Amino acid sequence: MTDKTKLPQNPLVPNDPQVYFDNLSKALETGAQIFKDLSEAKTGQDNMGSLEDMQKSFIDLANAYTKHPEKLVEKQMQFWQTQNELWTSAWQQFMGQKEPKETGGQPASDRRFKDDSWHETQVFEFLNQSYLAATQWAQDFVEEASDLDEHERKKAKFYAEQVTNAISPSNFAFTNPEIIKLTLETNGENLVKGAKQMAEDLKTGKIRQTDFSAYEVGRNMAMTPGKVVYQNELIQLIQYEPSTPQVYKKPLLIIPPWINKFYILDLNEKKSFIKWAVAQGLTVFIISWINPDGSLRDKGFEDYMKEGILAALDAVEAATGEKNVNAIGYCVGGTLLASTLGVMAQRKDSRISSATFFTTQVDFEEAGDLLVFIDEKQIADIEASMVETGYLPGSVMATAFNLLRSNDLIWSYVVNNYLRGKEPMPFDLLCWNADSTNLTEANHSFYLRQCYLENNMSKGKMQLDGTTIDLSKITIPVYNLAARSDHIAPLPSVFKIGTLFGGKTHLVVSGSGHIAGVVNPPAANKYQYWLNDGDADNLDNWLANATEHAGSWWPDWKKWITAKSGKKVNPRTPGEGKLKPLEDAPGSYVKVKGT
Repeated sequence: MTDKTKLPQNPLVPNDPQVYFDNLSKALETGAQIFKDLSEAKTGQDNMGSLEDMQKSFIDLANAYTKHPEKLVEKQMQFWQTQNELWTSAWQQFMGQKEPKETGGQPASDRRFKDDSWHETQVFEFLNQSYLAATQWAQDFVEEASDLDEHERKKAKFYAEQVTNAISPSNFAFTNPEIIKLTLETNGENLVKGAKQMAEDLKTGKIRQTDFSAYEVGRNMAMTPGKVVYQNELIQLIQYEPSTPQVYKKPLLIIPPWINKFYILDLNEKKSFIKWAVAQGLTVFIISWINPDGSLRDKGFEDYMKEGILAALDAVEAATGEKNVNAIGYCVGGTLLASTLGVMAQRKDSRISSATFFTTQVDFEEAGDLLVFIDEKQIADIEASMVETGYLPGSVMATAFNLLRSNDLIWSYVVNNYLRGKEPMPFDLLCWNADSTNLTEANHSFYLRQCYLENNMSKGKMQLDGTTIDLSKITIPVYNLAARSDHIAPLPSVFKIGTLFGGKTHLVVSGSGHIAGVVNPPAANKYQYWLNDGDADNLDNWLANATEHAGSWWPDWKKWITAKSGKKVNPRTPGEGKLKPLEDAPGSYVKVKGT
């Protein structure tokens, strides 16, 4: 005889109905307050992918189809036919007649519908497959539109992706079987915690992607020992303590991007490129850019050259007595390095003996996903937004980068933080990613227009300090690192350094993307890299004949750079030269928060 007190729990009934409804009431109360706060809040202009621009993009897409009404009808029929087939399949499966119809629209990297609960009932299986089919249809709808120029097509594709990502059934509590199950198991406690976390995030204006309390610059990030030996309005220059009995004679100067902070190269002891470079016997200096406010609004690209790279060269000489250095430029720091080298070449200034570029673009014709934000109207809107403050808030750029991978960097955290009610896990890389930097009005406007919009550097039309830049005049040895999966500085774009510079370029292609392809220490034994000693005039040919090597490219760079670093000398302690230490590394500039 069955013991009724031990009947199995109904999976559609909460463990404790009273607690469940109390928690739902609390979650709804918090949700109502959030809605009230949002409705009363002043809305600022969204400068990267505004609603107005999205509406215009969709209107342009619709207009392209109105010129070919037969194609519009055809696409509509395809949509309804696919949805009808999925509905019929779901109904037949419910009747036990056949297996569900697969759309094949879910990439292996898409983790949203991996849980078995999406495939255990016809309702959620249909939601999953119907959504994926609609997403694929939307992508095809944009791709197959006639009379749409390539830039408008990219924008429409980007905005269509944002919409379809946002409306995924995985993002809503009552259409996500994982969340329904969790809500019943916890009697709605997950929604109470999630609503509380959403209210907290709204106060800061950003979704928490990690536990920020777990990391602090100078405490457990950016910990390689060194001293700030020079500073001006734009930079602090850090010289790192030697860790070897002897060092190479020629110092190394690193120019990181100013759109984020330098400690991506010094995250922690295991991931630090800087610590590793010091351990190879290099005397390492790095520029730490100021996080600017409105008082620096007039500091432009030319100032970043003069008060950044050129001032750092003078300071390195004063600190070590060495006039010549090897230099590294990362991302936009590499773009600035290339333009500075162009000016120095015209002026017969040979203080930089070799240049290493990490995922750097000098030709922006194929500049990747960020091109979706670049046209005259959008740049003019950004410039208008900077008039009042004198800078572009770092949060705007952070949002733009997050939108480029919105499923991974936005919606996954919406589900985790607000629906599951979980705290995000500690992750140093995401902590760095959220440590945004502001961009001065003059510098950002120059960079967007001269590089992205007009591509003047590669055309020989960019001028800095009265000098027209000709990249072919740069004849120093170059180590050009490109990342194979980079969507910020794509491989075909980075490759062009070797075709535009006038000297010998050693091209290396790393596995992974813009960050992991660079920050890949040998001890991790991750990814791979490709080498080819042949000419690099054609990327396809270069890749076809390249040799794959397991692990990190760092040892290959060490062999290349040390051959250009001179003889071994006694190590230089920061402060022993003409420049005295101002403060300990990582300095104070890097600790200033963006807005």
